[in-house]
Amino acid sequence: MSADEDVMRHALALGRRGLGNTAPNPAVGAVVWQDTANGPVILGRGFTRPGGRPHAETEALKAAGEKARGAIMTVTLEPCSHHGKTPPCADAIIAAGIKRVVTALDDPDPRVAGRGHELLRQAGIEVVTGVLRDEALRANRGHVLRVTEKRPMVTLKLARTADGFSGSGTDERLMITGENANLRTQMLRATHDAVLIGAKTARADDPRLTLRLPGLEGQGPIRIVADPFLSLDPESMLVKSATIHPLWIACLHQANDDKADLLEDCGVEIVRAPSQAGDGRELDLKALMAELAARGLTRVLCEGGPHLAASLIKAGLVDELVLMTSPLTVGAGLPAFDVATEASVAQQFRLRETLDAKPDRIEIFERIA
Repeated sequence: MSADEDVMRHALALGRRGLGNTAPNPAVGAVVWQDTANGPVILGRGFTRPGGRPHAETEALKAAGEKARGAIMTVTLEPCSHHGKTPPCADAIIAAGIKRVVTALDDPDPRVAGRGHELLRQAGIEVVTGVLRDEALRANRGHVLRVTEKRPMVTLKLARTADGFSGSGTDERLMITGENANLRTQMLRATHDAVLIGAKTARADDPRLTLRLPGLEGQGPIRIVADPFLSLDPESMLVKSATIHPLWIACLHQANDDKADLLEDCGVEIVRAPSQAGDGRELDLKALMAELAARGLTRVLCEGGPHLAASLIKAGLVDELVLMTSPLTVGAGLPAFDVATEASVAQQFRLRETLDAKPDRIEIFERIA
């Protein structure tokens, strides 16, 4: 393993700390270091802070101080080159006297798009790009998709029994996964900007969808319910907690205005979208995702049931599939996948990782590019 790759892995780990907290900005990690005979010596490090600023590069430079002069900077994404709410990171790197910059990924944002690298080269800084690019692309997929496809990254989490069911098929809630898998779900929530469920799941389970990890209580993603006709009860746990934990309800343009006003009075934000193929019944999920991206979201976790899961897969919107399989068997119920969805999964995804969450098994699939 080269020193560049070694430090880049550290920078990627730093960047992942910001996932779920930096939207609409990407979650970036940066390290200032010296290459010595005994290996890399870290002088400063940083990651994008909540809300998207300060940026990782300025945090790392601040930590390094004067030691940054003549040092190397490793950063997971091309440094920005435009004036926004903060000055360009490329300018800060130049001013700090960094002699060499190592990056993983070009920023597709048209305000940057190679200009950050070029500014550094023009200042006489050696620039090395593409180090651990695939890992960085995975970590920054939400940012990249929001820029290039005008939609957020979608992670679909689905739990199923050993015999393939994800629900009881009745109003009774089916508890499928155990404590370890449920903890993994909490970790997924912590690294996404929003968590999405369907109206049927909201009515049946009456969930809170909050983050319950120690030290992170009170934080967590925006909660979104895909509810075409605003059927959610104002007395539900979701609505009753809307003034504390943000709740968006995505409905059709023609949904009842009086019900929308009532929910807004409870602290709910209403997001309107067109219907799928003009059928007047189902939300157009592609249009909804475009609206969520326009509102600054980069990473959405879907915890809905099989119907919403199938609709997202059919629309080609799922980028990562987290399948949690329990040893429990129930014999009958609501299948996790119908035949057509199972075939789509086989065509669209490849297995990347398998985790042991005793007594459950977690398989992580990623979309085939």
